[in-house]
Amino acid sequence: MNLHQFRFVQEAVRRNLNLTETARALHTSQPGVSKAIIELEEELGVEIFARHGKRLKRVTEPGDHVLKSIDVIMREVGNLRRIGEQFSAQDSGTLSIATTHTQARYVLPQPVAKLREAFPKVNVSLHQGSPDQVAKMVIDEVAEIGIATESLTHYSELVTLPCYEWQHMLVLPVAHPLAGKDNITLEDLAAEPLITYHPSFTGRTKIDEAFAAKRLEPRIALEAIDSDVIKTYVRLGLGVGIVAEMAIKDDGTNSDLLAIPAGPLFGVNIARVAFKRSAYLRNFVYTFANLLSDRLDRSVIEKVMSGHVSDYEV
Repeated sequence: MNLHQFRFVQEAVRRNLNLTETARALHTSQPGVSKAIIELEEELGVEIFARHGKRLKRVTEPGDHVLKSIDVIMREVGNLRRIGEQFSAQDSGTLSIATTHTQARYVLPQPVAKLREAFPKVNVSLHQGSPDQVAKMVIDEVAEIGIATESLTHYSELVTLPCYEWQHMLVLPVAHPLAGKDNITLEDLAAEPLITYHPSFTGRTKIDEAFAAKRLEPRIALEAIDSDVIKTYVRLGLGVGIVAEMAIKDDGTNSDLLAIPAGPLFGVNIARVAFKRSAYLRNFVYTFANLLSDRLDRSVIEKVMSGHVSDYEV
């Protein structure tokens, strides 16, 4: 047995047992993939996949156990590769970050700039997506670190750590009727057209839960994943915006909008960072995590990654 066979089996599962897609992803031939998998099954003495003709139909029960072992082996192979990179070129390489648009646009610029100052030979690769896509990119080792507010805690393959807390902000034109109210309520907002995030992004779950708890049906006029888009449509008078506080910068660009803290209405959100369990992290990954938050120092991350404390205890 060899690593090529393991990689073919692993990729076949990722590609929903489509060997044509598996071969394309691995830049090889479909017959070559099929032959390698059969040879591995013959060597192990078990069928990893149940078949209908030449097509793979499902993973067998012994195949489930084989896949778990292959995942461990391939993860450790990746760790060996990173260890080699770490000690052959300790201050160079590529840091791959998976994150959402809001984090990439408003939170990461300063930490990335500081990392580049500390490690000028390190390249940074940003991968943007939904929170679920962020989680999958870390699991699939497309990225070494993931940053998002939603979804990351839903995946057992990840270690997640609290990074920082934030609240939503209401944004509205200064002449809006609600601008003069001392205490804006959920009932007030339910009567207005609202412009906010798509349901899977940037704490939208907290917004929906707050309205549901009051048995109110919000009037969502427009959904977006980009805070700047939300503010643009607020300026056009389409409704009251609900954005992350990170998107409201005191730089004069929002002087035409009134920003009101909405924490009392929607609660506090926690942005988290994620690493793949048992992954080997290079020095500059620890440095970057600490630039994101002082609480994420190397000793804390190492304890959580080793399973000595729960990530929720941090």
